[in-house]
Amino acid sequence: MFRKPVHQCGVKGEARWGDFLLFEFSTYPMGITQGVDGLRVTPNGTKTFSWCRRTNGTLERVTIGRWPELSIDEARRIATHLNASTADGENPAEQRRQRKDETTFAELFTVYLERWAKVRKRTWRDDESKFRIHLLPLHNKKISTITRSDISLIHTTIGKKQPTYANRVLALVSKVYNVAKEVGLWNGENPASGIRHFREASRDRFLSSEEIQRMMNALLEEPKWMVRSFFQIALLTGARRANVLAMRWEQIDTDRAVWRIPETKNGKPVIVPLVPMALDVLAQLPRESEWVFPSASRTGHFQEPRKAWERILKRAQIDDARIHDLRRTMGSHQAITGASLPVIGKSLGHASQQATAIYARLSLDPVRIAMEKATESMLGVRQKPESVQN
Repeated sequence: MFRKPVHQCGVKGEARWGDFLLFEFSTYPMGITQGVDGLRVTPNGTKTFSWCRRTNGTLERVTIGRWPELSIDEARRIATHLNASTADGENPAEQRRQRKDETTFAELFTVYLERWAKVRKRTWRDDESKFRIHLLPLHNKKISTITRSDISLIHTTIGKKQPTYANRVLALVSKVYNVAKEVGLWNGENPASGIRHFREASRDRFLSSEEIQRMMNALLEEPKWMVRSFFQIALLTGARRANVLAMRWEQIDTDRAVWRIPETKNGKPVIVPLVPMALDVLAQLPRESEWVFPSASRTGHFQEPRKAWERILKRAQIDDARIHDLRRTMGSHQAITGASLPVIGKSLGHASQQATAIYARLSLDPVRIAMEKATESMLGVRQKPESVQN
């Protein structure tokens, strides 16, 4: 089937045994006119289609694929495409070398994490988690080979169960590529652009007074003091989970009954009033660390309360509640008891009124009560109209 070696990609004459040998295929001519120069054969018999041309004065070779996995017709089709590229002034071998040396998405994400996220985001670990759990199919892909279809598939898969979270993952991929442009690692199109986001329903879940009582009873049965105290403080302060986890003793002024959070999600410090019950909880905690909720984790403090939260919810028989709903619970009950939106926003550390707008409809209850009292007053001084008799 194979004839004697006639040349070795531009080197005429017989090649030494042990080198890659270039053969012509005897049954199917594969000269330059056919587009494929021949088969390279290793000493162990591996046969690989090879394309060889002189481009800009340099002899270049491109490996097309192995035989018989790649048919002769397929090899010719690829070689024809390479010939066309060369005719247009391109260098297919150089292009392949560049792709081989190109940054993978995993490498790019590391750049994003170290040079952008860790410097600017307190929640960079959430990005790291999204990358590790949901972006695994992209890890080893070269960034130029990642398509909008790849990103859309990931977005759709997550969105079947978690549409809002899927949008956050999509935003992360988009940000990674934008940072790549900023640092000069990418100048192409952002594959995450143009993908339609899932509609996000504004979540207004908060615990009712009855649910709060059941949760408090469930916490009293919790054997781990850190879990018990963490959720109590989260509820009684309305602070974000990350801030409660990273609470330090030096931030707490028991004389003034305040907790100063040096930096929140919006990048600004916040003063949180500590109600008497919160002070009682803190007074019972050991002060053996700089952290209020110490841990042997890499951060030094309590890291992930989700499993404990699921345990508490099951014990309290509460459905469809998230840890963040504790923060919303504080704001909601302030609205129900008549607090103004600016007061609620300040207590929760909101940077804009838009973030507090969700509590506007809840604050109608005291307005309704006031209107009912006014109606009673009006009806008390005026006679009710007599019914019309037919």
